[in-house]
Amino acid sequence: MKIKRIVKILRVVSLCLAVLGIASLIIVNLHVKSAAGEHFLSPTQAAQLEDADCIIVLGCGVGADGSLSGMLRDRLTRGLELYSSGAAKKLLMSGDHGRADYNEVGAMKQYAIDNGVPSEDVFMDHAGFSTYETMYRARDVFKARKVIIVTQEYHLYRAVYIARQLGLEAYGVSSDLHSYSGQGMRNFREVLARFKDFTYTVFMPEPTFLGEAIPVNGDGNLTND
Repeated sequence: MKIKRIVKILRVVSLCLAVLGIASLIIVNLHVKSAAGEHFLSPTQAAQLEDADCIIVLGCGVGADGSLSGMLRDRLTRGLELYSSGAAKKLLMSGDHGRADYNEVGAMKQYAIDNGVPSEDVFMDHAGFSTYETMYRARDVFKARKVIIVTQEYHLYRAVYIARQLGLEAYGVSSDLHSYSGQGMRNFREVLARFKDFTYTVFMPEPTFLGEAIPVNGDGNLTND
């Protein structure tokens, strides 16, 4: 009987913990979306901002040959649109270049150059391994203070939230120019990612790499390989 009682107690405790965990996920997600969503702008509104230091375009998958995924191409299209409209004078391409054979930011910069952007106006953050690390490094390495962030809307809430929690004056512009297969799974993962990065913004761990300052108001060629 004692064992049965212990098992029953453990089941009740497990259920309570599960309910608490789900409730925490819901509350944090609502908080992140509410806090960040009020700083979303249309491209026209973003073009009317004054003194933005840069447009941060967040990276995602590229092919082995450097070809852009559909989502990344849309992010870059929106970022270049904002650059052309005068929303900011510099672009900061941030993504994964943790291996010699995988280079998101190189492909992103090349796309910008191929579309007429001067190389000196395009900075690369080679160590933007996560959204949190990108925003931390934008502040501490690239010395940005006022930024426009470009990514798909599902991701934009978290990016803007992190940036503002780190002290950046951040605004978000969505790059949802198409629909994307597998979006349901991305939405699910994003719920978990928001909770993770909410925790990060409480404790604020340093990113994997920092390094010397490369102010984004200077020459983007300093970030070339």
